[in-house]
Parts: sequence; C-alpha cells; structure tokens
Amino acid sequence: MGFLKEFKDFALKGNVMDMAVGVIIGGAFGNIVTALTDSFITPLIQAITGNDEVEVGGQFVINGAAFTYGAFISAVINFLILALILFCVIKAINTASEKAAKLAARKKKEEEEAAPAEPSEEIKLLTEIRDALANK
Repeated sequence: MGFLKEFKDFALKGNVMDMAVGVIIGGAFGNIVTALTDSFITPLIQAITGNDEVEVGGQFVINGAAFTYGAFISAVINFLILALILFCVIKAINTASEKAAKLAARKKKEEEEAAPAEPSEEIKLLTEIRDALANK
C-alpha cells in the first residue's frame, strides 16, 4: 500500500497536474494546428517560393536529391503555434491559481479579524478577582 500512496501523492502534485493539462491541450490542438499548416501555411510557402522545381510535398530536387523543406517548415510552425497555445493556457491557469490563493488569504484574514481577540493575562486575572469578590 505504501507504493500506491506514494504514487497518489506524486500524481496529485501541482506540477504534474499542470503538465497533464498541457499534454491534453496539446493533443487537442495538435490536429487543428496540423490542418492549419497543411492547408494554408505550406501552400503559402510554396506559392511564395514559386519555383518550377517545387512539388506538391514542398520539396526541391538537386541532382536527384530531394530536399523536403516544406515538411520541416510545417513542423517548426506547428511547434511554435502549440508552444504559444500551451504558454497562454498555463499562464491563465497560474493567474487563476494566484487569484484563488489571494482570495483565500483575504478570507482567512477577515475571519481572524472578525474573531474577538483573546483577553490578555492581566484582564483574565482581574476578571477572576472580580468574580471572586462578587461571590463573597
């Protein structure tokens, strides 16, 4: 049972949860970003280069060697878009966590201020003396 408890403690740490959110969001946006680069960005690169040697796959051939720069550029653009999305999501989560922590601290402070302060030792002693005199 010790192993399972250790695993549970590890899996529920904040950093692991942030990483899990990043992986899920990255997977969800991965197909969208791939479609964006394949459908719009790669054809745009091919249109800009405008070379007769450019083929559909985003490559050019020199002495029979095919250089597929389109796939590389698409992969770099995919990475940059996903990194930007993940950065924004994690930043939003961290901002929300900070606001929640500040709100919790403010509530705790208000509760402490609302609770009456405990009387000092002198006041306790004087109260005991007063009660003792009243009972005589």
